[in-house]
Amino acid sequence: MISSLRGPVLDVGLSSATIEVGGVGLSFQATPATLAGLRAGQEGTVSTELVVREDSLTLFGFADADERHCFRVLMGAKGVGAKLALAVLAVHTPDALRRAVASQDVAALTRVPGLGPKGAQRVIIDVGDRLGPEAGSAPGPQTAPFAPGGPGPHPDVVAALVQLGWNEATATRAVAEVEAGRAPDEPGLSVPELLRAALRVLGGGRRG
Repeated sequence: MISSLRGPVLDVGLSSATIEVGGVGLSFQATPATLAGLRAGQEGTVSTELVVREDSLTLFGFADADERHCFRVLMGAKGVGAKLALAVLAVHTPDALRRAVASQDVAALTRVPGLGPKGAQRVIIDVGDRLGPEAGSAPGPQTAPFAPGGPGPHPDVVAALVQLGWNEATATRAVAEVEAGRAPDEPGLSVPELLRAALRVLGGGRRG
């Protein structure tokens, strides 16, 4: 099993990154928060989980072992596959997820695209206390910034939100709100950080 990657970061995208290990570039999917901690051209380290299906092998990367642990626990809930488990961690940090499950906060869990009230209840029941105690979290370093003030909401971030499950109009409004709320002299956000900020905006409302 591939449990971690360490090496030069070759590429960081909106939903995936590539790290070179032993001369081989290994690509993995990850949350915006994890991707925000990686910078192309510098060394990066991620914990990983290889998900094996009949027709695919998909590698997922995580900022630390705690995030990977939460991913594994979520995968054990009925009806939760790898894509949905990653979407949960894109919206909620591990500790926020623990609090939502412990308090049976269905509303918080249904902020995740593709997770309705019944699915959220199932996650609460199946996950139970398997997530363990809160571990704390810290923000990762910033990657190449995106400067606000362009002709419109960042199209790649809008596209990533659509891929996560929101419709284009809702995604566009969220990205525009993030960009409009930043002063012209503020340091630019990296693209993964812009995506993460838009997810926080969307977490306060309903999808669609």
